[in-house]
Amino acid sequence: MRAAGDVFELRACAELERAGLKLLTRNYTTRYGELDLVMLDRQDIVFVEVRYRKSASHGDASASVTPNKQSRLVKAAQQWLACHPQHAQRACRFDVVSYDGPVDAVRREWLRGAFEAG
Repeated sequence: MRAAGDVFELRACAELERAGLKLLTRNYTTRYGELDLVMLDRQDIVFVEVRYRKSASHGDASASVTPNKQSRLVKAAQQWLACHPQHAQRACRFDVVSYDGPVDAVRREWLRGAFEAG
């Protein structure tokens, strides 16, 4: 499933860049987990979680970003900010880009500000 995840991360990145965001980092790994995409939207830092689910039998892709996952993403984002102090004073948000359904008929949803850090 990692290969499909990579494909959808690249797709999400391209779609967000077309929407005006600028990629800063891709696949930033910490002990808390990985930040799929770190992007700049005007002056704001956007931490983007990309999810894909072929089937909705266990809920849609965006529902897989559980409170536990959100907590790990917030900690990973804090670590990214600590390592990139030039961005530490910028406003931040957490977005989820989800893809649901078979690859040939996938449905995308971009949830801006999908959850809060605190």
